[in-house]
Amino acid sequence: MSNDQTQIAAIKSQTLARIAEITAEPKPSYTIDGQSIAWADYLRALRGTVDWCDSRLAALAPCEIRSRGISR
Repeated sequence: MSNDQTQIAAIKSQTLARIAEITAEPKPSYTIDGQSIAWADYLRALRGTVDWCDSRLAALAPCEIRSRGISR
């Protein structure tokens, strides 16, 4: 596994762990002294990070394309 793959896999793992923490004990969104805390938006952003990691890992993974030529 390349260095990029290792780092992206670590980011994905950490993000999934954070999602597990948040969903185990959900909290409501709230505002304190004009500062808003929106847990649903935070969770959505974390899921976006996981999706990004998945796409980058798929792009970095080696692939094999089978093709067959035909001559006439």
